[in-house]
Amino acid sequence: MTTAIVTHPACLEHETPPGHPECSERLDAVLHILKNGTGGELMWQEAPLCPDKAIARVHSQDLMGFIASLVPEEGFGRVDPDTAVSPGSLHAARRAAGAVVSAIDQVISGEVDNAFCPVRPPGHHAEPGRAMGFCLFNSVAIGARHAQDAHGLKRIAVMDFDVHHGNGTQAAFWDHADLLYASTHQVPHYPGTGREDETGIDGDIVNAALAPGSGSEAFRRAMEDRILPALDAFAPEFVLISAGFDAYHADPLSDLNLDEDDYAWATRQLKQVAERHAAGRIVSSLEGGYHIGGLASCTKAHVEALAG
Repeated sequence: MTTAIVTHPACLEHETPPGHPECSERLDAVLHILKNGTGGELMWQEAPLCPDKAIARVHSQDLMGFIASLVPEEGFGRVDPDTAVSPGSLHAARRAAGAVVSAIDQVISGEVDNAFCPVRPPGHHAEPGRAMGFCLFNSVAIGARHAQDAHGLKRIAVMDFDVHHGNGTQAAFWDHADLLYASTHQVPHYPGTGREDETGIDGDIVNAALAPGSGSEAFRRAMEDRILPALDAFAPEFVLISAGFDAYHADPLSDLNLDEDDYAWATRQLKQVAERHAAGRIVSSLEGGYHIGGLASCTKAHVEALAG
């Protein structure tokens, strides 16, 4: 099995203010561990720039222009108190979305079996008309619409196991019965969305809320009882993963207690869904994870499960 690793050095050039949890050191740690001792055959690829046409399938022209207007010649601009931009941020965000789009193209063409995109800034909080929560463009949502519009696929599913609910992906998918968004996340927590009664226009939003202090047993039960049955009932033609690793037990931004084995197990379950319904087609993209060592080790477990 060949797993593509699609990334770009520009993703390291999205700078954030000193002390900000979403920093370039996160991606450095992920790239280092993937280059030094991950099992399976990895094919490293350079992400292209995402075309404006692909971004515009999800995001408004007003948002795209607003983000461009905030990018400074030096120092930092602010989308909101949590979300900063630097001179390299727009380029990084376009490479991050381009990584997902390129990975989807390669999986559909059969060049690779699956793919992981270690990129930043993350994306799942970016709504169609609003950037927020460290996120500028929603790479996974852009990828889902690309799979439909460029390749003619109909049913695309996104599974998000970041500790924070992906309000942006939910908003982008809410009115689309051919797009499923499923999420496990901590409640209460940022951004305040993700209640289990948030189900979308046709019931294809599936939220599994986890209480603070939950661990492996609660996470796996939520996957087995809510997420996996919903994915099987939807029968996706392509599976995307918003792979956030901030539910790790030592992460400073969460109160869940997952470990590397939980992420490997979840990845294997999602691969099996893809094998049952989508000819094995699955692409994952990095979201959160703010304990540097935990992020690296959990990402390694995730990629090894993809490549295994």
